[in-house]
Amino acid sequence: QVQVVESGGGLVQPGGSLRLSCAASGSIAIIYHMRWYRQAPGKQREFVAISTRSGSTDYADSVKGRFTISRDNAKNTVYLQMNSLKPEDTAVYYCNAVLLSSAEYWGQGTQVTVSS
Repeated sequence: QVQVVESGGGLVQPGGSLRLSCAASGSIAIIYHMRWYRQAPGKQREFVAISTRSGSTDYADSVKGRFTISRDNAKNTVYLQMNSLKPEDTAVYYCNAVLLSSAEYWGQGTQVTVSS
């Protein structure tokens, strides 16, 4: 059993910042990828950022230069620093952990609302 728990969401004004955290726990051998996705009301879930175990990162074009993903392998935790937030960043943000076995686990999501 693997649990993935996101935290750090909230309400922020446009131009503000938030830092999301995602911690994986349970029967974990090795976590390979950790990814962030988001889903806005009425829209499909979309990729935001990825951090591989080797340290590589990649981002959706819509967040490049504003969001930064980082990872603590010892804690099985990934972070998403979000700066210069825009109203269109409003969504539920989900964390996805992919184990070396290719099994995937999702968190319940954390709400991010960007509004004045």
